[in-house]
Amino acid sequence: MSRERLYLFDTTLRDGAQTNGVDFTLHDKQIIAGMLDELGIDYVEGGYPGANPTDTEFFATKPKLDHAKFTAFGMTRRPGRSASNDPGLAGILEAKADAICFVAKASAYQVRVALETTNEENIASIRDSVGAAKAAGREVMVDCEHFFDGYKENREFALACAKAAYESGARWVVLCDTNGGTMPHEVETIVGDVVKNIPGGNVGIHAHNDTEQAVANSLAAVRAGARQIQGTLNGLGERCGNANLCSLIPTLRLKNEFSDAFEIGVTPEKMATLMTVSRTLDDMLNRAPNRHAAYVGESAFVTKTGIHASAVMKDPHTYEHVLPELVGNHRKVLVSDQAGRSNVMAELDRAGIPYEKSDPKLARLVEELKEREAAGFAYESANASFDLLARRTLGRVPEYFRVEQFDVNVEQRYNANGQRVTVALAVVKVDVAGEHLISAAEGNGPVNALDVALRKDLGKYQKYIEGLKLIDYRVRILNGGTEAVTRVLIESEDEQGESWTTVGVSPNIIDASFQALMDSVIYKLVKSNAPA
Repeated sequence: MSRERLYLFDTTLRDGAQTNGVDFTLHDKQIIAGMLDELGIDYVEGGYPGANPTDTEFFATKPKLDHAKFTAFGMTRRPGRSASNDPGLAGILEAKADAICFVAKASAYQVRVALETTNEENIASIRDSVGAAKAAGREVMVDCEHFFDGYKENREFALACAKAAYESGARWVVLCDTNGGTMPHEVETIVGDVVKNIPGGNVGIHAHNDTEQAVANSLAAVRAGARQIQGTLNGLGERCGNANLCSLIPTLRLKNEFSDAFEIGVTPEKMATLMTVSRTLDDMLNRAPNRHAAYVGESAFVTKTGIHASAVMKDPHTYEHVLPELVGNHRKVLVSDQAGRSNVMAELDRAGIPYEKSDPKLARLVEELKEREAAGFAYESANASFDLLARRTLGRVPEYFRVEQFDVNVEQRYNANGQRVTVALAVVKVDVAGEHLISAAEGNGPVNALDVALRKDLGKYQKYIEGLKLIDYRVRILNGGTEAVTRVLIESEDEQGESWTTVGVSPNIIDASFQALMDSVIYKLVKSNAPA
């Protein structure tokens, strides 16, 4: 049975740019557009030329895309102006783009209140703008803004707007749930009505996530006949975001209801890069990835309890709905106070640490983990510290160096400019193969000073840690009062861009930090196969 083509439209660079705290540079846009094209997305909406200098410059030269159609976004002609006498429309038509996506009101209420014009003028604006873009040789689509709310208020007018776009030559008429409040069953019913008036092969869906149903609404629209889905990477977008393409793509490819009926431009090979694409975008925006995101989140294929872990190791289908490798993720068995023997063995396998199933040290490792987690250690969040604990328990970590003493002082003083500043000074004394080395360093805080001093001179091991840097530092107070226990998590990165997390726990925040710092350095030496 032949499958229908379903088209994916990405608006990360336009609608996603409206996310609070997101601000794309021109370089960001160029990189992300190329990444989306490589993934297999059909349309990449680059932004709104004329709305800001970055978007205008982005559309001054069309990027080289092998697959995707580069799309410009803009408004239909203003009420009271002709298509030939609207500077905004002229700017969109001048943009170096393959396609143009106009936004037009499809709600009588919005036309009356927001545009302050008549229904007839609104429809004429749609017809004129689509006609002008068609005459300029562009593929045209119209985002019917507020369509679902408008349909429920005045079905005939909402449909008239959509039909005006289609009859004027729009390739796609996109139905927008602009306020994000429509329910999936409503979407399916309304889209089902629309495709009786406009061919489904020309109908798209643009869903917002204000009820956490943008993905469900998009799939409901496809069931009803829509054949284009608009969304964003990681669900970026104003307010609560847009339909998340990182969830939609795997669902369309891996769930039989859709994979048996539809074909998309993202191949299985490209889908296996989806987690990397998701993380790359977060890294560019300096955002912490959503660890609980469907498919691509760090916790998406995590098993914690011992019984579940044992079952997963026998057959992953017991607790996994798809194979993690299909989206570039991987199975992870968390080590925690619920850990059983099978859980620990699974984590040892993942870390590549050799062991014998009959080794009595395994039982000791399980007990050690439980005791330490009861004291506040969180190994499920600190992969490197677990690795070192396991290797030490199994007797496989050399003593590269020994810290004999460290000292940290914090003082306030006036600098050369007469400004009052707080400065931390740390001194660390280490023994490296009988050689005593003392290093001192200043930092903007005690942990920074300790980090710099510890890594300043490790003798023959210095070359192995030159590329090591601390990239994140998190503190959690585990209980209240003056005797509170502090947990410190430190994320480090090497010269290859590989990162790992270490943990320290102590009533003293400096001591907890130093434990995590030590683990980070030692893990780097182990990873680098430094000689003992």
